Amino acid sequence: MVPGSIGVAAAQLAMSGSKVAASSAPNAMIRIQNIHVEYGQAGKGAKKVLNGISLDIAPGEFISVVGQTGCGKSTLLRLVLAEEMPSSGQVLVEGSPRTQPDPRCGYVPQKYSLFPDRTVLQNITFGLDVTEIGLLGGLIPSRRARRREFRSEAIAYLRRMGLHESDAGKYPHQLSGGMQQRVAIAQALIMRPRILLMDEAFSALDPGTRLGMQRLIKTLWRETGTTILFVTHNPREAVTLATRVIALGRPGASDGGAEVILDLAVPATGDEDRISSLIRRIEQTTFLHGMKHDDEPESEEV
Repeated sequence: MVPGSIGVAAAQLAMSGSKVAASSAPNAMIRIQNIHVEYGQAGKGAKKVLNGISLDIAPGEFISVVGQTGCGKSTLLRLVLAEEMPSSGQVLVEGSPRTQPDPRCGYVPQKYSLFPDRTVLQNITFGLDVTEIGLLGGLIPSRRARRREFRSEAIAYLRRMGLHESDAGKYPHQLSGGMQQRVAIAQALIMRPRILLMDEAFSALDPGTRLGMQRLIKTLWRETGTTILFVTHNPREAVTLATRVIALGRPGASDGGAEVILDLAVPATGDEDRISSLIRRIEQTTFLHGMKHDDEPESEEV
């Protein structure tokens, strides 16, 4: 089931299963316009990372960005987050150029972004504390009441992530990797972002935990209609989760920077033949030397 907030262009994309031009979403949540990224290198010419990337992403789409290590997937996320600026081109969110990070975009990195000296509860409410109360404003009575509201909300998110209220007082080192990643997702979602950026968020997890996290994020997406950009090097994970898969690669010279080499809709869940065909196409187009499947979870519907 696709959230009702997905626009007409996204629905047409999901039905077609074919490559679609970047201009096909007139009311894009995210618009990436002819992005180039180059990094200077001491004693060498500039290193080109992204070469003319253009994409339109409709509200409520679940986009997987797949490609080999080093092709610029994470760079693309940082541009949308506005943690990094392009060498040329621009990124717009809801029609506005990105100049600095803001609460519209939540971010879940590969390595757990938890403060080791803060409890689970304190980690989840940190963003709310800073944006609504401030680091020094917690002693005012009205703000103490607001903090109590934050705590209740954080406990609700904790339960939604499959954790228990008794985990609220624990520190990150007392949690398993899967539990830490659930806390990191709660930390992002409690800010109610319109866009959720996830960078190889499940790659460090064991296969069983990874499958559980895939199911969780797909369920949360269906419930909230949040626009999700999910970076992965795993084609099966990309196809299993997303409504659309963007593959980055270097079709020309190796130093030319990555381009969009595939932009494909994911067929309806349950059409295993088409899904398997899509996975093979991504592997053959994007991973020229084949794939190692040892770290992939079992193929199950999420």
